[in-house]
Amino acid sequence: MSLVTEFREFAIKGNVMDLAVGVIIGGAFGKIVDSVVGDLIMPFIAWIMGGKLDFSGLFFVLGDVPPGTAMTLDALKKAQVPVFAYGNFITILVNFIILAFIIFMMIKQMNRLRKEAPAAPAPEPVTPEDVLLLREIRDSLKK
Repeated sequence: MSLVTEFREFAIKGNVMDLAVGVIIGGAFGKIVDSVVGDLIMPFIAWIMGGKLDFSGLFFVLGDVPPGTAMTLDALKKAQVPVFAYGNFITILVNFIILAFIIFMMIKQMNRLRKEAPAAPAPEPVTPEDVLLLREIRDSLKK
């Protein structure tokens, strides 16, 4: 069997196709969730907290700042000044916590929808006719 034939059989298998579909849908779902967090939830939380909920501008300068360099994170990084940029980490952490909570709530709701009503008890199986006849004979012999 040639290498091309083996690869074609591998690629056509259901598991590979399912994985490809899962990756594509997962990427699209990730964009949707990012948009929900970034465009819907974070602005609302920032509004509640009375300002911008972006900590990415928080940092400590760890080196000497060249004269004339603005004290912004981007300007300091361009000037190759070592900075401890903890604010970006805090922003990403808050986004992650919100994202994890949204996914948790979605999965919880999906599991709730998946639960089916308890199955009705199965009807008792029909007793075969020969067993019924044997029971009648047994009962008549007991008399």
